[in-house]
Amino acid sequence: MLPCFPAFSRCLSLAAALVAGPAAALEFPLPPAGEDVVGQVQTVTAKYEDTFADLAQAYDLGYNEMLAANPGVDAWLPKPGTEIVLPTRFILPPGPRTGIVINLAEYRLYYYPKGEDVVRTYPLGIGREGWGSPVATTKIISKVANPSWTPPASVKAEHAADGDPLPNVVPPGPDNPLGPYKFGLGLPGYLIHGSNKKFGIGTRTSHGCFRMYNENVLELSTMVPVGTPVRIINEPYKFGVSAGQVYLEAHTPLDAEGDPSREDKHTAVVNALVNRKDLTGVVSVDWDRVRDVIGAEDGLPVVIGAPSGPAVTTAPVTPF
Repeated sequence: MLPCFPAFSRCLSLAAALVAGPAAALEFPLPPAGEDVVGQVQTVTAKYEDTFADLAQAYDLGYNEMLAANPGVDAWLPKPGTEIVLPTRFILPPGPRTGIVINLAEYRLYYYPKGEDVVRTYPLGIGREGWGSPVATTKIISKVANPSWTPPASVKAEHAADGDPLPNVVPPGPDNPLGPYKFGLGLPGYLIHGSNKKFGIGTRTSHGCFRMYNENVLELSTMVPVGTPVRIINEPYKFGVSAGQVYLEAHTPLDAEGDPSREDKHTAVVNALVNRKDLTGVVSVDWDRVRDVIGAEDGLPVVIGAPSGPAVTTAPVTPF
């Protein structure tokens, strides 16, 4: 198995910011039907010893999320007194709110516990280029505490070529890349598991599996039963409704071929909006604002329109 802002959005985020302490997990009440946005953006004031990696773990965020929300800030040595944005507001992923939903472009897992009106969300490390994580619908087929790791031949060969040979079996413990717990998926060779390298959470570092902070995978292990459905998607552009306004949340698309063109991004945004069947034909969009949000790709939900006015399919579109 494999071990796997432009000015507008910046102002919106800081206006909504709250100052809070670290939380054990990001858990939110499910919004009512027709509503999609949970949480609030927070800010903290950097101290000398703070790094993005440490702040990310303390607030259940991933490294790339912190980078995107704080452009221009040194990730390893932010100046003391710098206001750091914590992107803890989310548009829920499209589709059914059941089981586990993983959004690759977001480096994030959402869990909807059966019979509870809450959602829990956790940052993930995902497959790096050449070892991409799959888009698929599957389920949890096994749960194992303190797993050992048997490196597959492909991974052993890669390590050997780098002068770092692996043993045939890595026993449980601090050197085990699976961490203290693993969930088997109905996709041969793919897992959700802990990690002995916390700095890889929220980045493309695995051989295709989904890495979690150890405290998070242990928490999830107490809640998620075998048989839980798992839906893996790749949606860099999420739309949602909250309090009579339409929001867009933009993430950098995953693309092994390089950054998509502006035209491709524009097409992807339009398609994402059209695929929201509840919004098609009943939303008025500010396309200049959409362009700003896509340009920022900061992962922060931003108001881009209202669910009234001309049909989206006939709204004026300004090329990027």
